[in-house]
Amino acid sequence: MIVLADDGWAPVLDPPRAAVVDAVTRAIAEDVLPLGDLTAGLVPAGRRATVDVVSRSSGVVAGRACAVEAFAQIDPGLIVTWLLADGSVVAPGSVVATVEGPLRSILTAERTALNFLGHLSGVATLTAAYVVAVRAANPATRVLDTRKTTPGLRALEKAAVRAGGGVNHRGSLSEAILVKDNHLGGASIADAVSRARHQWPGRMVEVECDRLDQVSEAVVAGATVIMLDNMGPDQVAEAVALVRGAGSDALIEVSGGVTLESAPALAAAGADLLSAGALTHSAPVLDLGLDLRP
Repeated sequence: MIVLADDGWAPVLDPPRAAVVDAVTRAIAEDVLPLGDLTAGLVPAGRRATVDVVSRSSGVVAGRACAVEAFAQIDPGLIVTWLLADGSVVAPGSVVATVEGPLRSILTAERTALNFLGHLSGVATLTAAYVVAVRAANPATRVLDTRKTTPGLRALEKAAVRAGGGVNHRGSLSEAILVKDNHLGGASIADAVSRARHQWPGRMVEVECDRLDQVSEAVVAGATVIMLDNMGPDQVAEAVALVRGAGSDALIEVSGGVTLESAPALAAAGADLLSAGALTHSAPVLDLGLDLRP
């Protein structure tokens, strides 16, 4: 669900504990089963070590909970010291965390921990880039994610978006009503909004519009959020003027092909919200590694 915060409000950056445990358990199972880590078995059983989790490039950190859980599931005796919180900006060479304990255990957990940390930090990094670009054009515009997430990892990726300064759209189909073009195959916008209000009073009702006449219909129907689908800056400005001229306080969201390059102009046109599936489905991994101390 779209949640907007006043200045000074601190978002919860960690994903739900159950989602972390489930995702890490499945990841370790696919990496370790059925015979365990054969290569780590070559390391003497008593060998202990300290390693640093180091960023190889610039970005924003996310995924701490998953990395810690990966080390804990492999060996509860490992000591993980987290030096940077989710949402922290890193440069090449930044030490994110240290891990101490049996080297066998560290090596077995390494890839699972780094996979989560790299992917989720990549989501946070791309989100932060969008937020910076948008803020320069219109400080009031918020950057949202979508449901275009990796199956099974939605809660983790949405937490990473929050770490990057973005805002979460609905987390599931049951959180809010979003009336899109295919939903209107047998009903008008007015009918769809009316039925939504009757069946789910108090819920956010968003209507996707790809024409200005649909924007007018959505305003009259009383939509909570009006989504402008694949509209350019000029059309967005027209839609904003139409909505505000009608005295509506509905939030105006722009969606569909929103890129880092197009986002500033769309924000400057007056959009309250910009949503981009790219935040979660196209974010490059942040390069992080495990460096063994001498």
